[in-house]
Amino acid sequence: MDTRKEQERAELHRAIWKIANGLRGSVDGWDFKQYVLGMLFYRYISENLAAYVAQGEVEGFDYAALSDAEAETARVGIVQEKGFFIPPSRLFRNVHAHAARDENLNETLAAVFRGIEASALGQESEDDFRGLFADFDVNSPKLGNTVAERNANLAKLMDGVAEMRLGDYKENAIDAFGDAYEFLMGMYASSAGKSGGEFFTPQEVSELLTRIATHGKPSVNKVYDPACGSGSLLLKAIKVLGKDNVRQGFFGQEINLTTYNLCRINMFLHDVGYDKFDIALGDTLTAPKHWDDEPFEAIVSNPPYSIAWVGKNDPTLINDPRYAPAGILAPSSKADFAFILHCWAWLAETGTAAIVCFPGIFYRGGAEAKIRKWLVDNNAVDAVIQLPDNLFFGTSIATCILVLRKAKRDNSVLFLDASKDCVKVTNANKLTDENIAAIHRDWAARQTIPHRAALVPAEAIEAQGYTLSVSAYVQPEETRETIDIQAIEADLAATVARQAALRAELDALVAQLREDTP
Repeated sequence: MDTRKEQERAELHRAIWKIANGLRGSVDGWDFKQYVLGMLFYRYISENLAAYVAQGEVEGFDYAALSDAEAETARVGIVQEKGFFIPPSRLFRNVHAHAARDENLNETLAAVFRGIEASALGQESEDDFRGLFADFDVNSPKLGNTVAERNANLAKLMDGVAEMRLGDYKENAIDAFGDAYEFLMGMYASSAGKSGGEFFTPQEVSELLTRIATHGKPSVNKVYDPACGSGSLLLKAIKVLGKDNVRQGFFGQEINLTTYNLCRINMFLHDVGYDKFDIALGDTLTAPKHWDDEPFEAIVSNPPYSIAWVGKNDPTLINDPRYAPAGILAPSSKADFAFILHCWAWLAETGTAAIVCFPGIFYRGGAEAKIRKWLVDNNAVDAVIQLPDNLFFGTSIATCILVLRKAKRDNSVLFLDASKDCVKVTNANKLTDENIAAIHRDWAARQTIPHRAALVPAEAIEAQGYTLSVSAYVQPEETRETIDIQAIEADLAATVARQAALRAELDALVAQLREDTP
């Protein structure tokens, strides 16, 4: 296990716990998450902007020390390059310096946030900044019943975020924002009543999906996620390929407004410029926003499991070019295959899609069986990988990865059983770097490995009724002791014969003793 990663992660978690303890009883957990991440974002873009302005200046130059009037002369150029502007007096560092004494801290922060969003109005970056701070309500009673209580909690929050040793986000071994998001979800999700499908995808699973989707490519045109959540999957491409090797940027769509805001924040936190990402709000299945941007060379996704959608209740959808080729819509009660068909339709000819799926879709009947048949008959399925159970917070289900490819070299499907590739951490399972490497290696090898992987021709899948369950093709290794019944019977017969001989010897000895006794 990577010691540096674990040290950074532990330090980050301790810092979040410290903030949580300081606000315990004051701010509800689910709302606390929003406030921490919003404040973390405010600190980051402040530091990022100051560092940008300092480039090319004399050593010791400090943007935060300038007057607002001095900085204003550079506003136009900064907005064109960064997409936003913050005057020095409104940088996180300067606002925090006076926070404890600011009786109007809530209004100060509200003005700062409005100013950041307003600085992008009329610019190319306008859509990327609009509503970014919508979930950070500085006047909410959730922060306190009085203005004084709210300001006290806001000051504590600023103190905690200021004390976080985050260093350079780009150089961290962990995804600091993503890890903070996942940790906060884990702390408070159960009380928030969220379903498993809405949670942040664990970073290790994200890395595995990204390595599969970008395999063999030093660069890709675009990375896309149709259910992008907070953007963790999209951003793994930075760690795997490097930001400059995602040539045209990061694309995604998210239906939940709060998570959509978090995703855009996450892009900025990873220093992805406003012109290198396009995150849209809305329902991907019925109102996709990136028709003009497809196809995508790398698609990674962990869509919500078996959620309801309009399906056949909207008869026009059968004519949608994403669903029409299969000739049938995914069931209204289970949208899984709608996401899969959407990914297939928008996948580039040289592209790969890696999608986390609920296992039931691989064996259920009805419309899902017909869609599986279409996918197999059209050679769309590259592989199905069985993952360990208990990898995702909020669900113990053993999920699978469905890999789709258009440029396949054969008409077979690889079934890979990676259900044991994990380590146990507290009550959950986790993929190690070694696990990720082993799964990726065995998927890329595309060979049958006894009790591990099976490369199955389409004809054999048809013979199995088009089931795509890994267990139907990969037999687990028999670990029970083999019992040789014939050998046992022979041993038993020999034992009985020996007992009979001993009995005869004993009877003869007793008879001899009787003869010798006077």
